[in-house]
Amino acid sequence: MNLFYKICKVAKDNALFTSMLFGVISYEIFSRVEYLCDFGETIEPWLTDWLPIGLFTILYFTFCKITISELKPRTWHFVIQLVRTSFASFMVLLIYIFGSNPEWKLVLEGMFICFICPTASAVVVVAEKLGGSIGSLTIFTIIANMVTMVIIPFFFPMVERDANITFISTMLMLLRNVTLVLVLPLALALLSRKFIPSFVAKANQLKNLGFYIWCVNLAVVTGITVKNIHHSTVSGWVLWMLLITPLFVCLIQFAIGKAVGRHWNDSISAGQALGQKNTVVGIWLTLTFLNPLAAVAPGAYVLWQNLVNGWQLWYKEKYGILKW
Repeated sequence: MNLFYKICKVAKDNALFTSMLFGVISYEIFSRVEYLCDFGETIEPWLTDWLPIGLFTILYFTFCKITISELKPRTWHFVIQLVRTSFASFMVLLIYIFGSNPEWKLVLEGMFICFICPTASAVVVVAEKLGGSIGSLTIFTIIANMVTMVIIPFFFPMVERDANITFISTMLMLLRNVTLVLVLPLALALLSRKFIPSFVAKANQLKNLGFYIWCVNLAVVTGITVKNIHHSTVSGWVLWMLLITPLFVCLIQFAIGKAVGRHWNDSISAGQALGQKNTVVGIWLTLTFLNPLAAVAPGAYVLWQNLVNGWQLWYKEKYGILKW
């Protein structure tokens, strides 16, 4: 019984790692055990449909903790956008220089999409656990998506000359994404604070509700990511590069984000803002407008960024504060 308790405690204390491991193991079991394969294929669409519902629920309960006065732009919001755009520009330059080699171009495109895709809407969930500002990251995420509407139609034709992308199509796609998974739960949360404060007070007592729902989402996303990697038609050193280079992109973005935020005493929020990406949007953009084979990179990025998040949460749990 003591051993079972200890295992449960370790799993709870390392919830993100546990979720990712569960996602990997679940996919391997339901894809390799013959009599479970049909069940796995049947349940996959249900799990995929759950993701936006889970994200909406997560953000609603998280946003119930903020007020309108917290939703104001800060200087570092715009500095981070400049950093992000500069990285994307540098990757375009590298693609221009080395793009004559199809394999190198594929790897560079994967890195490019990891830099340019916007901040994840669920960034507030992990940031809250780390001690970051929910309000600051909420308004930042809206700004990041607005900037994305401009820079993607500008950069994508430079990366793929045949990319059929327009400002209007990008704007509508991102506007839909922001409205459904960010603005709508935010509006409902603010209305709930005003009209049903007793419900909000009780919801806020469930401190980790949003985080644990996010862990469920992460397990599903991890399983889907592992499946996509298994089914990738890329092989050899190119596949390894598409899997490994996102790790370096991830570490660079977290480190620079924290360095920028440190100047405004908000290193945790800024680090998450630049480092935690909406890889679902990144994968969709890659499959639709760039080389679809490069979609392995943003898929791998979601694993790396959550390993970083898991390590940060472990460190904060152990030492009480992040020192950077």
